[in-house]
Amino acid sequence: MKHLIVRLSATGHGSSCSDLLGLPAGISGVRMEPRLGNKFRIGRKIGSGAFGEIYLGRCTNTQTNEEVAIKLENTKTKHPQLLYESKIYRVLQGGTGIPNVKWYGIDGDYNVLVMDLLGPSLEDMFNLCNQKLSLKTVLMLADQMINRLEFLHSKSFLHRDIKPDNFLMGVGKRSNQVYVIDFGLARKYRDSSTHRHIPYRENKNLAGTARYASVNTHLGIEQSRRDDLECLGYVLMYFLRGSLPWQGLRAETKKKKYEKISEKKVATSIEALCRGFPFEFASYFHYCRSLRFDDKPDYAYIKKLFRELFFREGFQFDYVFDWTILKYQQQSEIVGAPPRAIGLGAGTGSDMVPPFTNVKQSGCEEWRASDLFKVDPSHRVELTPPTAYVSSLANQNAPVANDPSVSKDAPSPSTLCGTEDVSFPIPFLSNVVLDNDALNGGLGFYLWEIDIPLSIIMSKLCTKAIRRVKAVPSKTII
Repeated sequence: MKHLIVRLSATGHGSSCSDLLGLPAGISGVRMEPRLGNKFRIGRKIGSGAFGEIYLGRCTNTQTNEEVAIKLENTKTKHPQLLYESKIYRVLQGGTGIPNVKWYGIDGDYNVLVMDLLGPSLEDMFNLCNQKLSLKTVLMLADQMINRLEFLHSKSFLHRDIKPDNFLMGVGKRSNQVYVIDFGLARKYRDSSTHRHIPYRENKNLAGTARYASVNTHLGIEQSRRDDLECLGYVLMYFLRGSLPWQGLRAETKKKKYEKISEKKVATSIEALCRGFPFEFASYFHYCRSLRFDDKPDYAYIKKLFRELFFREGFQFDYVFDWTILKYQQQSEIVGAPPRAIGLGAGTGSDMVPPFTNVKQSGCEEWRASDLFKVDPSHRVELTPPTAYVSSLANQNAPVANDPSVSKDAPSPSTLCGTEDVSFPIPFLSNVVLDNDALNGGLGFYLWEIDIPLSIIMSKLCTKAIRRVKAVPSKTII
């Protein structure tokens, strides 16, 4: 990325650097070049909110020229929160899915917080995927998101603003990891030393985002751990349903709108909210609402609830999210090559970590299917390919008929699948490769290369086409 550096004349004539770059005026040194604390160079604006603005930045005192996120808040703001937020980040440092703080300070007219640069938010990914996520993707996200809240609560803090915008995906080797951000509304719910819980109180103003706020929060009850979890439940249903019943309500004032949302939320039963989806989601809400104000949630129980659903559906925790599939489809369309199954042959030209890889490399600490099977890599094994993975893809996107990348000379689908109601052929499998490191670790992941276009893999019919294949453990360790 090229950076424009504008130097002013001694008489002060000419446009300021902040004007040319769209940077905020009043940062010391910006009159000469866009720098902060002699350590970071400011680039373009990448976000904004009630707190202020976020800019792309680079470290200037390191050989890596690392990119960072720079959060700016005017020192004259009525309700400053960046200093408070920076202190919470310091407490949380080292936790999985918590961005690292590079620097905090005051520069000119701005409070400045410099942190790791992360990827898109879950709201961004939700919109990218046509505002609906598959069950598999939602369950993989839920597991990490519950872990983030459990860690935050273990440090004696509530988030109090759980929403898709405040969960971000990582970048590079951490692109499959979910991060939690924005602790401007976070509060302690207990004393860090004595663990004494805050007292129950009522008549509190709504803190957070009304769309995802818990029923008790709407009723003015002091928030506790149970409320963060209930908010998360609404986020998960938002992903699955595409919207929540209380969206789109209109009112003359914000207060009246909040009242309407509260009324609709209270009137919507858990069963109605979760209708059409596995019962585990209703069970999750019933559990959250059964908790007393100062109860410690059983995080293991709610994670187990979703994990059992995950395995019952036949999914594999391979980090193949809906947007992973979409990204590889788009890349294939750009280069004009036939889409390939995501595996050893897919390539890793972007920051996206290959989904079938060593979990330690992916930067994700989450649960593994380690008890499902263990394979001795020294023996030839006959394996059924992960048809559950193929099936999960089928649930996420419809197959593309008349795919131009599919050879017209391939055998007919009726030959392979025993059906007549499809209009596209299915090429043969080429080879299947197992990764020794994954096998020795019992991760339960198959690394495989398939010459079936991705659009066809997403058809349930393919589960009949690839019943069993011979596989020899590969000597190559990813």
